[in-house]
Amino acid sequence: MSGNSVKILLIEDNLAEAILLQEFLKVAEQKQFSLIHVKRLQEALKEIDRDYFDLVLLDLGLPDSQGLESLQPLMELAPSLPIVVLTNTNDDKLAIEAVRRGAQDYLFKEHIKPEILVRSLCYAIERKQAQEKLRQENEALETEIDRQTVEMLKAKEVDLLRSEFLAMLSHDFRNPMNAILLSSGLLLKSENILSKEKKLAHFQLIRSAIKRMDRMLEEFILIGRANSGKLECQLAPLDLILFCRSLVEEFKWSNDESNINITFTCSGELRGVLCDRDLLRHILANLLANAIKYSPEGATIYFGASEQEKSVSFRVRDRGIGIPFEDQKQLFEPFYRASNVDTIAGSGLGLAIVKKCVELHSGEISVESQVGVGTTFTVALPLSKATFEEGYL
Repeated sequence: MSGNSVKILLIEDNLAEAILLQEFLKVAEQKQFSLIHVKRLQEALKEIDRDYFDLVLLDLGLPDSQGLESLQPLMELAPSLPIVVLTNTNDDKLAIEAVRRGAQDYLFKEHIKPEILVRSLCYAIERKQAQEKLRQENEALETEIDRQTVEMLKAKEVDLLRSEFLAMLSHDFRNPMNAILLSSGLLLKSENILSKEKKLAHFQLIRSAIKRMDRMLEEFILIGRANSGKLECQLAPLDLILFCRSLVEEFKWSNDESNINITFTCSGELRGVLCDRDLLRHILANLLANAIKYSPEGATIYFGASEQEKSVSFRVRDRGIGIPFEDQKQLFEPFYRASNVDTIAGSGLGLAIVKKCVELHSGEISVESQVGVGTTFTVALPLSKATFEEGYL
């Protein structure tokens, strides 16, 4: 409706009544009405589909539709279009039912006068506009409620993570910190009476404690970046065989004291595969570190990489303490640790970080484990290769 101009679609199979209604609208003073007349419901639907109308005048007795059943297809096609029903039956129950089904008003043809018709049409348009405005406000309110609910849940999650972080910080940071303080104090006060072997042992203890604290800090930074959406996956061509072998050598060098052997096998070319080097390192290093941590001294860790038709898979298998079945579903949640780890140190963030890094690659991770037998983690990443054969990282 623009200014005082109102465009009406009249659905009426009786030509005489249609002409009469048009004459009533011509004498209206406060509004200018333009009327399009059709005799069938299907014709009306086509008109509404290709043109704009301010209101529909609907006769309930049409050749191709009878009674209030005509309302539904009109409202489905144009839910915001006001409808005024016309009928030869002066029936209050029918009028109430018409309004209940979505009509804005109900007019008994024999009682229609120009001023009554005009007033009904104007009121119908105003009521429908008010309803639409209310509906839009309700939708906006629901959207805002949903947004605030999501933010509230995120805030609760952040509060929970913060509480768990502080609890972990007070416990897990205190242990290596105490070890550093104790060893450094002994080295400072008893340097002259300690043997060379004792001094070396204390220095190694300090170094190990510092590495543990550094690893925990790195995990906190990573999980914070992941939860805030700042951890990104930047793909680049990578020689996975060289990458995995270098990682294995690094672990062998840094874990001599545990006397644990890592066996690496591979199948497929595995060169030029597009991966994020840093994220992949977090994935595999965490899985290998866990396998070493929960395996007995002298054990063998089996590490494999293979190329399939649509994916590249990594598998880390140990013969360690295993994970109870009831713990496996929650294993990738931040700060969650299996119930059988006892006094083995850990922040409970490693596997949560692994899962985040896998998801950033659009990959999947799964675990198979049995207490006392061992654990196997499998990571499957979508296979995508560089189109050139140079520049592998």
